[in-house]
Amino acid sequence: MSDTVSPAPHAGDEFEREPVPEPARKGASAFWGMYAGEHTAGTEFMIGPLFIAWGASAFDLTVGLLLGNLLAVLTWRFLTAEIATRRRLTLYYQLERITGRNLVTLYNLFNAVLFCFLAGAMVTVSATAAGVPFGGQIRMPTFSDTLPTGWVWCLTCLAIGAAMTFVAVRGYGFVARIGHVAAPWMFLVFLACGLVMLAKLGSTDVFALIQPPADRPSRIGFWGVVCFAWFCNAAVHLGMSDLSILRFARKPSYGWASAAGMFLGHYVAWICAALLLVYWVRMKGADPALGVPPGPMVYDAVGVAGLICVIIAGWTTANPTLYRAGLAFQGMFPRMSRRSATLLAGALCTTAGVFPAVAMKLLDFVGIYGTVLCPVGAILVVDHYLAKRVGIATEPAAQTGLRFNVPVLLAWVIPVAIGLAVYRRFDIHAFLLPLPCWLACGALYIAFMKLCHPAPAPATP
Repeated sequence: MSDTVSPAPHAGDEFEREPVPEPARKGASAFWGMYAGEHTAGTEFMIGPLFIAWGASAFDLTVGLLLGNLLAVLTWRFLTAEIATRRRLTLYYQLERITGRNLVTLYNLFNAVLFCFLAGAMVTVSATAAGVPFGGQIRMPTFSDTLPTGWVWCLTCLAIGAAMTFVAVRGYGFVARIGHVAAPWMFLVFLACGLVMLAKLGSTDVFALIQPPADRPSRIGFWGVVCFAWFCNAAVHLGMSDLSILRFARKPSYGWASAAGMFLGHYVAWICAALLLVYWVRMKGADPALGVPPGPMVYDAVGVAGLICVIIAGWTTANPTLYRAGLAFQGMFPRMSRRSATLLAGALCTTAGVFPAVAMKLLDFVGIYGTVLCPVGAILVVDHYLAKRVGIATEPAAQTGLRFNVPVLLAWVIPVAIGLAVYRRFDIHAFLLPLPCWLACGALYIAFMKLCHPAPAPATP
């Protein structure tokens, strides 16, 4: 880019406001390990059982998850990875070049806070495992809990949050190494949980075991499962947050690495985690609506190795999430170092983790955070692929010095406001909203830009 100078890379440089240079780019293994570690992780111990609590059938899970995760991988590969490896900028700096400094600060605030709450859910999940050895000294939260369950619970969450923050502060390279090392072992623990549950249930017929209760209507069907699998990470693929990760990739084909997370984590691990609650409901009389904390279920299945897996699984999700949140805070305050910004994100994440509300309502939360953050990704797609074709300026803020691009604000706020109003008024699943909001945002951005900032006509010879 004409106004960007890339200095020589040095140790610890995360290139927050310049393209990632060739020497700093990473090979495929860094991304396969990171995606496998991030998505074969703490959330899986919550989401799998939540599908059972919502009454999903075995067909919904096995086929719906297959289709939804395939769509997610295709989105990462052909949208996010393509833009990331062409421009090699963080989401936050690339967006600043389109929206202007003042508007991107507002977006970064929403982005950072919502990512911190997501990472906080991982603190909650890990704490349910750390508390198991203490027996009755820690009351574990259930699906209905929103407030801390006691002071020992709070101390446990604080310790786990501090460890997660330490890893994220070290930068992307360290985050990727943690995921690369942990992912294979964690997947094996998930698989072991599923196999042990099938043995204890005395059947390998998953279609017979995973069925909604006859006396309770199902709250999620086939297309709901498809949309959840596709859009539970909408903010990072359609919403382009993973530009900040994939900008380090040598080739756009490294976007296929997302398949490691989708099919090991969001397919096999979700189904194995679902079987944990199926066993507790069928054999121990647990109420599926209230659920059982992940720690006790995994400990009952595979012992201490399961507890360690829950704790580390929370870390491998929280680490890259905190890294993204730290970059968002750093984008708000350019004079703040990335390390300081990540420490701020870690403090907010740890505080959120003390409150189990987000983790216990995870299906709703990921839909809401995707609905709020995902549409802005459509603006980046339009700027990258369509701006010149439809006659609007590319990177208008960088070209003109604009500090607050009103068309971006309107294109973002209007569909999000309508989507959230529909969610509250009609009580539909929030994870059905990211795609229509994303499409509407892109269309509105083109319309408003043509009115306010059309591309200059080419000079005549």
